[in-house]
Amino acid sequence: MKKKYSSLFRWLKIILAIYCLLGIAFYYLQEKLIFHPLALAEGTAFHFDQPFKELNLKQDDATYYNIVAFTVPDSIKKGVVLYFHGNKENINHYAKFAGNFTRNGWEVWMPDYPKYGKSTGDLTEKNLYEEALQLYKLARTIYQPNQITIYGKSLGTGIAAELASIRDCKQLILETPYQSVVSLVDHYTLILPLNSILHFKMPTDQYLKKVTAPVIIFHGTMDALIPLSNASKLKTSLKPHDQFIVIEGGNHHNLNQFPEMQQKLDSLLR
Repeated sequence: MKKKYSSLFRWLKIILAIYCLLGIAFYYLQEKLIFHPLALAEGTAFHFDQPFKELNLKQDDATYYNIVAFTVPDSIKKGVVLYFHGNKENINHYAKFAGNFTRNGWEVWMPDYPKYGKSTGDLTEKNLYEEALQLYKLARTIYQPNQITIYGKSLGTGIAAELASIRDCKQLILETPYQSVVSLVDHYTLILPLNSILHFKMPTDQYLKKVTAPVIIFHGTMDALIPLSNASKLKTSLKPHDQFIVIEGGNHHNLNQFPEMQQKLDSLLR
């Protein structure tokens, strides 16, 4: 009997050691697990199939935010979409979505996060929010709040929601959002004490409670990266006239291919 308990205790120690090692590894590697930037040299030229210009915002000597503004003729210009992209690569990967807005007469300003593209600085939650705020302030030098649409895709939905919670806008549109980074990571990591070890929280649900503008959410039933079950928890933070649109068969990457989403976007931007 003693031998049996000794063996059991040894296995428990091994399991505990593995658990602790996994927690330590996650603590130090979480940025690499959550963010997948592709940096570009400072002088790299962008090439897109629609008119654009580059903007740069200086935060401090080490932090520069690079923005690509996809433009439209003044004769049809209705406003600007502040587009906060996902966790992959840089603006080159998301530029293809600018046409969703420019065809409806809206400029699209896409910022790259620190370490993405030509943006520099520390990749922190605070800096992500600060970049969004500085972009909004720049937009307000040209546009009124009812001419500003805030748009977030995937990772960018938490950033977009935070900005809309502290600044007025025409509408907040979220594509494949999450309840919070904590709840999303918890979906994959079981029992790690995430609130203690996660540097990035991004509580989208808490921000939505403070958003006064209309909120429109798109999510697919087949999203394997951010499950619909996680995004659906945002419903309790929405106002009565906000919209949560479920795309049947849509996954994390293909919602733009569905006529239902395209038609809804067109109606929101007319």
